[in-house]
Amino acid sequence: MNNYEIMMNGNVKIGELAPDFEAVTTMGDIKLSNYKGKWVILFSHPGDFTPVCTTEMIAFTKAHTYFKNLNTELLGLSIDSNSSHLAWVYDIYCKTGIKVSFPIIADRNGEIARKYGMIANDISNTETVRNVFVIDDKGVIRTILIYPLNIGRFIPEIIRIIEALQTADCNKASTPANWIPNQPIIVPAPKTFEGLLERNEEIEKNKNGMSWYLSFKESDCDIRNLNYNEVKKIESKNMEKK
Repeated sequence: MNNYEIMMNGNVKIGELAPDFEAVTTMGDIKLSNYKGKWVILFSHPGDFTPVCTTEMIAFTKAHTYFKNLNTELLGLSIDSNSSHLAWVYDIYCKTGIKVSFPIIADRNGEIARKYGMIANDISNTETVRNVFVIDDKGVIRTILIYPLNIGRFIPEIIRIIEALQTADCNKASTPANWIPNQPIIVPAPKTFEGLLERNEEIEKNKNGMSWYLSFKESDCDIRNLNYNEVKKIESKNMEKK
């Protein structure tokens, strides 16, 4: 699918490269492809000077250090102008003392919003709904979340998603329901009958699973306590074992 089709359909999917763009922001001009090597949270909000969005900007700013510790940058977006964004973040600063610590994109003509499918025409032809795109360090879209206009996002869950994705990548494994850091992860199921028998013997011995297709192990890397380069080294070693 070419960029024009993506722009018209808003048809971005998990596993695809995130469409590149250049944008004016509250922190200067940016290009998405310049973030390669870092994870990115690209999120849209319906409009400046709105109550739910204001609480989200404050919440994202308060959590920014946690995102940075996960090699992750934040990018906000709405179709408001850069002047409006600046006035809004200044008002937040004047009222709370909090400086919004990440760029907010001024997508005045809606080009980026439509490219990413951030505008739900059944709700509004102009306002962006609350989308969240988790983009990995290779520029690939890994998670897409969509919230209605009147429901604020739960920032700890967005952080947990990044932790789960990075842990799964590092271990070449999966995370179970309700997983949080420092809990066991799911071991990939064996692909041969011999491997199945060996896995069942291991489960019987170690009591670390339900059956050959569902067993657990401790993570090889604690992403909260390792820096990102160390995590990538462990991920490379696990790749070599495959």
